[in-house]
Amino acid sequence: MIPLLLFWLMIVPATAVAESVIDSSAVQAQSTRTAPLTIEEVLARIELTHPLLQATGLERAQARAKILKALGAWEPKLRNELEFDRYQTYNLTNVFGAPNVLSAGYNDTFLRVGHPWGWEIYAGLRNGFGDRATLGGFNGVAFGTIQSPGVAIPQDMQGFYPQQMLMLGGAFNLLRGFMINEAYAGFQQAELAAPQAEVKVAQKRQDLYLAGAVQYWDWQVAVKQADMVKRSLDVAEERYHMVEGRAKAGAVAPIDVVEAREEVQRRREAAIAAQRKVEYEQYKLALFLWEDGRPVTPRPEWAPEFQGETPLPSEEDVAVFKVDATEDRPEVRDLYIEARLNNIELKLAKNSLLPKFTVEGGPVTGAIYWIGGFAYRVGAVFSVPLFNREARGKVAHAEAQQERLAWKQAFTERQVTVDVDNWLSAQVRARDRVRAATEALRSAKTLEEGERARFNMGATSVLFVNVRERNVVNAAYELYRAQADYAVSRGGMLWAKGALSKPIPDNILAKYGDSLHAAGSSGRKLPGRD
Repeated sequence: MIPLLLFWLMIVPATAVAESVIDSSAVQAQSTRTAPLTIEEVLARIELTHPLLQATGLERAQARAKILKALGAWEPKLRNELEFDRYQTYNLTNVFGAPNVLSAGYNDTFLRVGHPWGWEIYAGLRNGFGDRATLGGFNGVAFGTIQSPGVAIPQDMQGFYPQQMLMLGGAFNLLRGFMINEAYAGFQQAELAAPQAEVKVAQKRQDLYLAGAVQYWDWQVAVKQADMVKRSLDVAEERYHMVEGRAKAGAVAPIDVVEAREEVQRRREAAIAAQRKVEYEQYKLALFLWEDGRPVTPRPEWAPEFQGETPLPSEEDVAVFKVDATEDRPEVRDLYIEARLNNIELKLAKNSLLPKFTVEGGPVTGAIYWIGGFAYRVGAVFSVPLFNREARGKVAHAEAQQERLAWKQAFTERQVTVDVDNWLSAQVRARDRVRAATEALRSAKTLEEGERARFNMGATSVLFVNVRERNVVNAAYELYRAQADYAVSRGGMLWAKGALSKPIPDNILAKYGDSLHAAGSSGRKLPGRD
C-alpha cells in the first residue's frame, strides 16, 4: 500500500497537489467573473470601500465638532436669577426702639452674548418684590415714615411698572484679550481642523493607493511565476514518462530514469511553493478589495499581462512634478497648517505680554439693595505681573517652535523633490532591467530548445536539459520581477508628485460603485446640515 501511495504522489499532476485555496465567499460572489483585475479597479475599490480610508474620513466630522465646541464659548445664554432676602433695620428711625423686619428680592431675566473679540454684553429685565413697607418706602410703624425711597424700587432705567428695571451691562477687554484671546485662538485653531482632516485623508489615501498597487504587482508576479513553474513541471513529467519508456526498451541507462524522476519531484516542490506564494499574495491583496464589508480574494485567472514600456518623463515634466510635489504632497501641506497653528499661538503669547485692562458695568447685586435700592456700577480693572515670566516663556516657546517648523518645512520640501528624482531613477533602471531580462529570457529559451533537440538525438543527457529548463524559469522570473518593478516605479512617480493623494475621478469610480458614498468621502458635510 505504501509503495502504491508513493508512486501516486510521483505521477499525480502538480495542479492536483498544489490546488489553490480561495475564500468560498469570494468564489460565490466572483465565480462568473472573466475580466482581468486591473490596477484601475484596485485603486477605485480602495477609494470606494476601504475601511481604513472610511475611518480616516471621519476626521472631517470631528473637525466640524471641534468648531461647534469652540463656538460654544460665545453661545448666547438666557439666564434667570432669583434672590430673596429678609433683614432687619435698627437705627434712629425706629422711634419705639423695635427693629423693622423687612423682606425684599428680585428676579433677573436676561440674555448674555459674547463676541470673539473679547467683549460680552447682556440685556434683560429685573423685577423687584417685597412687603408693603419695602415697596412703599416707609417703616411700617403707625407713627412716621422713612423718607428714603423703597428698596425694591429702581432709581433709573424703570421698566413697565415701578418695580421693574431695564438691565444693560457688559465687560470689555481693552488691552490683553482684545481681538486676541484664549477662546478666539481656540476657534481659529478649530477652523484649521477641517484642512487638517483633508490632509489626513489625503495621506491615508496616498499610503493605501501605493501599498495596494505594490501588492497588486507582487500578486501578479506570483501568479506568473506559478504558471511558469507549473508548465515546467508538466514538461518534466512528460519527459519522465518518455525516459522511462526508453529505459525499458534499453535505449538509455536506468540512471536517467532516476534523474528524470528526481527532477519531477524537485519541480513539484517548487510548484507547491509557488502556489503557496500565490495564495499568500492574493490574501494580502484581498485586504485592498472590499465588497459588502468583506475582503474579496482575487483568483489567479484574473491576473492580466504586464503592460509594455511607456515614454519617460522629460526634463520639463520632471520640473513640473517637483512643483506639484511641494504643493500636493500631504507631508508639505500638513507643515503649512502646523505653521499656521503655531502663528496663532505666537500671536496669543505676544498679546499676553500686555497689561490686563478690563472695563465693565451693569446692575449691582448683593446687600446694597437692602439700603439704597436698585443701582448700577461701572468699574475698570488694570493689572500686570511685575516680571511677566509666564508670557515671556510662552513667546519664547512659540518662536522656537516657529523656527523649528521652518527648518522642517525646508527639509520636507527638499525631500519631496528628491523623491521625484529617486523614482525617476528607479523607472529608468527598471526599464533597462526589463530590456536586459527580455534578452536573457530569449537566449535561455534558445539554449533550452537546442539542448532539448540534442537530447532527442541522444547527444546530451537529461541533466543538461534540466539545467537549461531551470535557467528559463529563473530568467522568466527575473523578467516578471523587472516588469513589476517598472510598474512600481511608475506608481512611485505618481506618489512622489502627490497625484496619489487625490481621489480617482468620479467617471472611473462609477464603473465600480456609487461615488457619492465612497469611503474617501466619508465624514463630508451633507447639504442642509450644520
